[in-house]
Amino acid sequence: MNPNTPPLPMAWTNSNETTHIHPRTHHLFHLSFYWGRNTLFLFPNWPGNSRGMYGLGLIFVFVLAILVEFFSNLKLVKPGSNRAAAVFFQAGVQAVRAGFAYMVMLAVMSYNGGVFLAAILGHAVGYVVFRSPIFNKDMDR
Repeated sequence: MNPNTPPLPMAWTNSNETTHIHPRTHHLFHLSFYWGRNTLFLFPNWPGNSRGMYGLGLIFVFVLAILVEFFSNLKLVKPGSNRAAAVFFQAGVQAVRAGFAYMVMLAVMSYNGGVFLAAILGHAVGYVVFRSPIFNKDMDR
C-alpha cells in the first residue's frame, strides 16, 4: 500500500462519511445501508450499473436464500441405510447449505437495502414452502 494514501476509515469509527472509494480499484464501499442500484456483491463488477443486472442480482440472492431453507430441511437418508454413507451424504448436503448461506451473508454485507430485503424475503418464502405446516404433509408439528 502506498504510504501517501490515507487509510480508509473503519465501519465503527465516528466518521460522518458513509461511502469510500478504494484508491486502487475505484470501487464504492458503503458503511451503512443505502437504497441505490449502483452496488457490487458476490462477484467483481457485478451487477454493475444496469437496472436489469441489479434485478437479476436480487433474484439470485432471493433464490439462494430459498435454497438455504430447502437444504436446511432436506432429509433424503432412509432408515436402515448404510450409516457411514448416510453421514457422508448429510455432511455434503450440510456443506452445500453452508456455502449458500455464506453467499447470502456476503451479498447482504454489500449494505444494499434491496439485497437485504431479497435475502429476508427469500428466507421467509423458503420457510413457508419447506418448513411450515402449510405445505408439509406432517401437519401435527
